[in-house]
Amino acid sequence: MYKRAIILAGGKGTRLRPYTVVLPKPLMPVSEYPILEIIVRQLSKNHFDQITIAVNHQADIIKAYFGDGSKWNIDINYSLETIPLSTMGPLKLIKDLPENFLIMNGDILTDLNFSELFDYHLKRKNLFTISSCKRRHKADFGVLEINKKNELISFKEKPVVEYSVSMGVYCANKEIVNIIPENVEYGFDDLMVKLIELKKPAVVKHYEGYWLDIGRRDDYMKAIDEFENIRNRVI
Repeated sequence: MYKRAIILAGGKGTRLRPYTVVLPKPLMPVSEYPILEIIVRQLSKNHFDQITIAVNHQADIIKAYFGDGSKWNIDINYSLETIPLSTMGPLKLIKDLPENFLIMNGDILTDLNFSELFDYHLKRKNLFTISSCKRRHKADFGVLEINKKNELISFKEKPVVEYSVSMGVYCANKEIVNIIPENVEYGFDDLMVKLIELKKPAVVKHYEGYWLDIGRRDDYMKAIDEFENIRNRVI
């Protein structure tokens, strides 16, 4: 079965400055590998046939590093944005999309099995599938709950809130491309709101394993610290 992945690698990495002044964010190193090389290795291991890397900022550096993908036994080509198109807008530029494909950000460290997610998407015949995981956030302050009379009715000292977040890994049917406008920034959030409005909501598949978004400075440093512990699960 032919499997295609679209990697979104056109961002400027502003949250990781000053590191990304010299290198594009997808080439930021985690141990001896750029984060995008780890992803390419994973997709090859998961038997994906082709990767299209959507590029914009410092595109030539990314192209020079990955070439045609033969080093990793996978076919790599590129889609160049001439203007910023956010996360879903770049799909409009790719004219040979298959019926179903995987989409992911180029700055993710995870041990997710991409083939299993893709197979789940196909089996369910979903329009759009989101891989999700739980995150916990501890408040920095004591939280006051107040009624309409400004009376304190509850107090929680630095509560911990748990919520589901998108991992930045999705599977999609090419029908979604008809929804995306041309030549404008159109993000994941825009598409999700539109699908809800059309009564064609995305399906969320929860994942219990390892995930970090290294586009966040704290998570990038954590990825560097933890990589040796998870190396065998991701490479």
